[in-house]
Amino acid sequence: MNTKQPTDKPEIILTGDRATGPLHLGHYVGSLEQRVALQEIHEQTILVADMQGLTDNAHNPKKVSSNILNVVADYLAVGINPLKTTICLQSQLPALAELTMYYSNLVTISRLERNPTVKNEVQNKGFERSIPAGFLTYPISQAADITGFNATLVPVGDDQLPMLEQTNEIVRKINSLAGRAVLNECRPLLSNSPRLPSTDGKNKMSKSMGNTINLGASEKEITAAVKSMYTDPNHLRVKDPGNIEGNVVFTYLDAFHQDKAYVSQLKEHYQRGGLGDGTTKKVLEECLQDMLRPIRERRAEYLSDKAQLIDILAKGSQISREKTEKILFDVKEIFGLNIF
Repeated sequence: MNTKQPTDKPEIILTGDRATGPLHLGHYVGSLEQRVALQEIHEQTILVADMQGLTDNAHNPKKVSSNILNVVADYLAVGINPLKTTICLQSQLPALAELTMYYSNLVTISRLERNPTVKNEVQNKGFERSIPAGFLTYPISQAADITGFNATLVPVGDDQLPMLEQTNEIVRKINSLAGRAVLNECRPLLSNSPRLPSTDGKNKMSKSMGNTINLGASEKEITAAVKSMYTDPNHLRVKDPGNIEGNVVFTYLDAFHQDKAYVSQLKEHYQRGGLGDGTTKKVLEECLQDMLRPIRERRAEYLSDKAQLIDILAKGSQISREKTEKILFDVKEIFGLNIF
């Protein structure tokens, strides 16, 4: 990950997660490691997006509300420090909902439907015949989040780039109305880490499909997940040469094993034959057990004191409310709505 910027001025970073379940190794590789590093050099806010979690879970709101503190505990367990990173709750920042309403008047339905990220998610979630309005307007809500903090840098995956493009379209419209730069355009910060595949090697990582390894996974859960991992289906005998391409075990070893030279040796051995899948899975299991054990223990300790987690969220939300209310005031001024 390249965290160096062309200026000495700290970037304003907004990132976050929907509170629809505990975080997993995909989150760790894709964003959590990056956030731990960024909090040392930039002004970082992490938004627990409970409102956006409802856009496809309104029929089961408990799925969102019951996972808010789980997500916060995951943050703390991996090393995110609330004294360095502001952790806040989306539903406690009313300015974001109001900004969403104002921005919605600047975006057409057809523009939302053309957004590649929205189109993909509509298909993945089976919303082709009936799209919840909140889900369709997700890009506007995300624009409100980003501009509510006037963020300049947003860590995202490739699939989220269209969302930032739409955010910047809204920023340009607001600044054009104002006749000056009131809001910052944001830039993406892409992780250098490759996207981690699901344990089954077939489907996208999904909490509901059970093809992930959660950060708080028990020893038994880690063992079961590794044993079921997709390898080379044609590697039927130990003596046969095996293929490491698409082999989930080796992808995870590349991502998490500390001894890269040893992993390279395993790859060479597997490819020439004489190394069984059971052996490689045992190496990976030991690696993940050692890595996740302290995270699991810290996570359990944080969850044992939910009052502390709520206090962290409340303090972060209060700080964030003051920031977002200031941006809201500026936007309302542009629309001529600061009458009182």
